[in-house]
Amino acid sequence: MNRINPRKLLHSKWTAVQPRHKEKHFMVVEVRFSEDGALELCEIEAVRSHRAFAIDWHELKDASVWQLGWR
Repeated sequence: MNRINPRKLLHSKWTAVQPRHKEKHFMVVEVRFSEDGALELCEIEAVRSHRAFAIDWHELKDASVWQLGWR
């Protein structure tokens, strides 16, 4: 299980354990917090194709799906 501080997610780098569409390396390009401080949006972008999509930031905690950093 990856330990993540939601306040430090922006510009963090991630590696997909099971790459799809030849996309392996990703970077968090946008995070948005609600007025009460809860994380509302986490958007990641593939480095190679520049395809961006929103994910639930809790998915990044699963080490069987995501690894912190580029490997």
